[in-house]
Amino acid sequence: MDGVTGRVGARELLRRVLDGGGWTSWDAPPAGPDPASPYGRELAAARKRSGCDEAVLTGEGRLRGRRVAFVVSEFRFLAGSIGLATADRIVAAVERATAEGLPLLAAPSSGGTRMQEGTAAFVQMARITGAVMAHRAAGLPYLVYLRDPTTGGVFASWGSLGHVTAAEPGALIGFLGPRVYEGLRGEPFPSGVQVAENLAAKGLLDAVVGIDDLAEVASGALNVLCGTPPAQDVQRAVPQTPVDADPRETAWESIERSRRADRPGVRELLRYGATDVTPLSGTGQGEADPGLLLALARFGAAPCVVVGQDRRSQRNGHPLGPAGLRVARRGMQLAAELALPLVTVVDTPGAVLSAEAEEGGLAGEIARCLADLITLPAPALCLLLGEGTGGAALALLPADRVLVARHGWLSPLPPEGASLIVHRTAARAGEMAAAQGVRSADLLRGGLADALVDERPDAADEPEAFCRRAAAAVEAGLSGLVPAGPAARQARYRLSAL
Repeated sequence: MDGVTGRVGARELLRRVLDGGGWTSWDAPPAGPDPASPYGRELAAARKRSGCDEAVLTGEGRLRGRRVAFVVSEFRFLAGSIGLATADRIVAAVERATAEGLPLLAAPSSGGTRMQEGTAAFVQMARITGAVMAHRAAGLPYLVYLRDPTTGGVFASWGSLGHVTAAEPGALIGFLGPRVYEGLRGEPFPSGVQVAENLAAKGLLDAVVGIDDLAEVASGALNVLCGTPPAQDVQRAVPQTPVDADPRETAWESIERSRRADRPGVRELLRYGATDVTPLSGTGQGEADPGLLLALARFGAAPCVVVGQDRRSQRNGHPLGPAGLRVARRGMQLAAELALPLVTVVDTPGAVLSAEAEEGGLAGEIARCLADLITLPAPALCLLLGEGTGGAALALLPADRVLVARHGWLSPLPPEGASLIVHRTAARAGEMAAAQGVRSADLLRGGLADALVDERPDAADEPEAFCRRAAAAVEAGLSGLVPAGPAARQARYRLSAL
């Protein structure tokens, strides 16, 4: 550890994160300038001060038994700056990780480009980015852990390309170094902006994680990102449940049950029914929406990306908006890139109705979610967990397999709104719900859903048991599931007219 700044050096980080503190170096001695030149003398002093021969260490080790590759910055070596030799080392490590099919952990801590090498060093960020994207294109996980500080070109290239991105508590993270800003502007940069916790709240980072918790968090994410669903015959895996065990129950009764404040939602589903849950925050591009939950998780033996509408957040002042749908599309992209199954959870009273949502492109985001799901190259499963109102519900519906809770439902508008349109009063909402065929039995009978997740008689009265039952149905539904393709996904909706 650096006694002056309190920063953890590269070797110490590896010791605390990798199994047994051991690792194998991939580094070759770097080429450099004339040792007698001013820059050569700076490099020699940096080597002596840091105990490293360059600003990054690369290699491989074991993380909870899993073989992984790493690129870790050493800030004490010329502020972790990236020169030509540094870039050569990073690119060689990324390319080797790609060739050997290894997940890659990057832990930058850098002031950015090495000023002593100027433009030649500056453009290396594009080269490093190309290597990282080739690694991602190979379907291999890329995890990033941003350390104090990470600024400049490093943050604007390989520091911002992770499938999952976490940061050290209190870390300074930003594009513009505060010292440069103050020197150019004559005033300090606003406090509290370039801090890990603030960036996580803004949807730029997924989590703030202490170094001693990093192994557990990274291992949990890799258990999902590197997993494959169990192979199993789908028809045998998902037994058909009678579509309407209680024909006396009306659509309106299901709607009222789905609106109970104590009904379990996607958070309870993950708490009681999933393992290796890694929440992801926001779009990764500066937007977040509490109404939409994005996570990596395992349901039994089945790993997946979960995109779920959070009923409590939506009911408590955070209705789903265009930013939430962009978060959902991040999850779809993640599933597509890593060939992971996608699980969407529909549970929404409807999208936000506001001028801001209109100007933020709500309709366009619904359309793009539909387009992404219809064309998704990964398997997709939808769970209609509760309320299913309007375009916000439709945006997460298209899938290869659709499960529906007994009191889940799907409607173009809240029944009260449909009643207002047809009858000019909300008083006939129950009648409209029955006429529109919104309940689970109707969806199953019409082929819009494939299997029922029972409630006995109401999920709110048995939250843990219901969530475990729903999770088991998700695992069974994912077993052996393959992407059917756009034509098959569309065919589900080729229905007869009323």
